[in-house]
Amino acid sequence: MKRYLTVFSAIVYILLSSTMVGARDYDITKFGAKPDGTTMNTKAIQAAIDAAAKDGGTVIVPAGRFLTASIELKSGIRFHLEKDAVLLGSTNYYDYHGLGGHHFSLVLAHEAENITIDGEGTIDGQGRAVALQVDSLFHRGVFPKQRYDQNRPPEDFRPTVLQITNSKNITVTGINILNSACWVSQFWTCENVVFDKVNTISDAYPNNDGIDIGDCRNVKVTNCHFSCNDDAVCLKGNWNDQILIQNCRLQSGASAIKFGSGAGATNVVIKDIYVYDTLRSAVALECVYGDTIENVLIDGITQTNSWMVFYFRINRRNGKSGILRNITVRNVSADVAFERPDIWHESRFPGRQRGLDFNTFPCMIEGVPGLYVENVSFENVRISHPGRGDEGTAYMPVWRMNTVPERVNEYPEHDLQGEMPSWGFYCRHVRGISFKNVSITAKWKDYRPAFVFDDVQGIKMDNVWISEPDEGPQIYLKDVKDADFGNQSGSTATVTTEGLQLKDWGD
Repeated sequence: MKRYLTVFSAIVYILLSSTMVGARDYDITKFGAKPDGTTMNTKAIQAAIDAAAKDGGTVIVPAGRFLTASIELKSGIRFHLEKDAVLLGSTNYYDYHGLGGHHFSLVLAHEAENITIDGEGTIDGQGRAVALQVDSLFHRGVFPKQRYDQNRPPEDFRPTVLQITNSKNITVTGINILNSACWVSQFWTCENVVFDKVNTISDAYPNNDGIDIGDCRNVKVTNCHFSCNDDAVCLKGNWNDQILIQNCRLQSGASAIKFGSGAGATNVVIKDIYVYDTLRSAVALECVYGDTIENVLIDGITQTNSWMVFYFRINRRNGKSGILRNITVRNVSADVAFERPDIWHESRFPGRQRGLDFNTFPCMIEGVPGLYVENVSFENVRISHPGRGDEGTAYMPVWRMNTVPERVNEYPEHDLQGEMPSWGFYCRHVRGISFKNVSITAKWKDYRPAFVFDDVQGIKMDNVWISEPDEGPQIYLKDVKDADFGNQSGSTATVTTEGLQLKDWGD
């Protein structure tokens, strides 16, 4: 008898467990959502989220096209998009809101924890339609026209697709995120974030940063693909700590990875990144507003068809002195494009195409007078340039390098100073820079030398190869102390002490 009771109890337990598991799945269609792409499903989806939040359940978005306004995720839930499920953002600007005083967005979470967004489905912001409606509201006088900037509505009038703020233990994995009216995904003041295997494609409108990370700790962006109108991965805010960006494929209408817009960051690893068809830099570290960027490891960059490789810069845009130091770069293979690399993308980042004001750009490592970039090393780096820099397009010879503008108070971008006096590396206001096993080549003749060092203390070169079909020195110095040039070589232009000791720069 006891045996039969035991078996019966086990069966009851299994049935109850199955019922409990079923109760934890909240299919949005059971709450009234319609997969027709035209019905507004906001209330139904939010009802499913609120129900799931009571027991830590899973919200299921099944196959179909579900139109919605802003929805708010809650602590403890899993938001699962099944294959062929599409969450469509409304094309009506007035259907969006924000939380906690932050930017407004399609999918929101604020002061939440333990949230997972996963599956094989898609979140599509339909951003261009939203942005064009906002544009029309400006021109109709609904919004103040003095806020209209750069021939487009400003960022704070255009919704993002995903925004998580003041939250922790957030995982986003497997999904597709498309077509934002502004930045695509943003994480502000968050801790313990995993952003993995996410496919982000958004060139719907300007300012389409793939992912923005601001004032966050312990964030992992891994195994992702980004193809964006603006920076693919961007660090913002005053500080970020313990950031990993690894095994990602990046295309950008600006920079593939950028620390900027007031970013501070420490303990960052950028590893095994493939960059393609990118307008600006593979990695841009821009210390602009007096913050600190330090202890950054860049290990494994493969770049093709992009205009520039590295741009490391300190500025004093608000009068404050920042810190940019302890940057290690190794294992890089990069090809620099001659023509604009994003020209075939549907929407291109605003800005001039190369005209009569500059040739191709070198890697730039720059501080400002009295404020130095410190301790930068390059090891196992191969960079191939197109060359073809000519004096008729733009002219900044080494004897005139003291006229390269500082532009201390302006927002730094790679073309801020116009034509540069070198094609490979330009280093100014730097303390401690080394090159080991570095090869830079120019496919065609460039009127400029490979390296220019200006106000640099502590240079070390070991096994540096320079190749360009030109004659004469490839390394020029101005106001340099403690330089050890060790072993360099070149196929047609060997570095000479004449070039290293040139001192008369003219006016």
